[in-house]
Amino acid sequence: MKYLLLSFAFLLAASGIFAQKTDSLHRKELHVRGALSITNNGFSFIPSFTLGKPAAIVNLAVSGKGRFSFEPEFRYALEGKPWSFIFIWRYKVLKTRKFQLTAGAHLPALNFRTISVVKDGVPQDVIQSTRFFPVLELAPNYMLRKNIDLGMFYLYGRGVDPGITRNTHFLALRANFMRIPLSEQFYLRFVPQFFYLKGDAKDGIYVASALTLAHRKIPFALSSLLNKAIDTTIPGKSLEWNISLLYTFGGDYVQQNL
Repeated sequence: MKYLLLSFAFLLAASGIFAQKTDSLHRKELHVRGALSITNNGFSFIPSFTLGKPAAIVNLAVSGKGRFSFEPEFRYALEGKPWSFIFIWRYKVLKTRKFQLTAGAHLPALNFRTISVVKDGVPQDVIQSTRFFPVLELAPNYMLRKNIDLGMFYLYGRGVDPGITRNTHFLALRANFMRIPLSEQFYLRFVPQFFYLKGDAKDGIYVASALTLAHRKIPFALSSLLNKAIDTTIPGKSLEWNISLLYTFGGDYVQQNL
């Protein structure tokens, strides 16, 4: 609960920063983006971890005119149980025409699991949350061409509760090929990545790729993610994949102060 309260405190502080900056210009802006995806196999924030069953995932991004953004992610198993909630706060440390450096914190980052307990002599399943704090990320990104980005992503997370990984390191090299034209209306987005994952004494090297087919005027898209282990001691399948139906939404909201 204390992490949730702290999360809302940060949200209020960020809102104050946006308001203070925009009031001086007599203009307030709010940019909201989001995506809802339904998939046959839910992938975690780190691609080598999957739910192994159908899932619904909601990604949101809220920002003002400044450099702060709030980008929470909510994952549910389609059977109705929560899987993970991640409240991500990001700040653009550097931003030029070609280069951008973003720092972030997951505050809080919660995973949920179902455990069996005995209450009054009767076995029953309960949902237990596990916490990770702190979770920090750093992401430099360089725009090679108008529709090609190259970047790196590093994440460190510390497990708080007993029985979970204490220290997690995730380092990925990524490319982002945006709006690859197929026709006048259809296009592809291709995001390959090569990453190293270390959880306490176990580690592994992986490759992953995400491919999305989208339409310029329709908010629905089809996407597939594939993750392949190259050399790892981390438990899990050597090959995981999914296919997802995505619905994107959002808008820009401007209030002019007179």
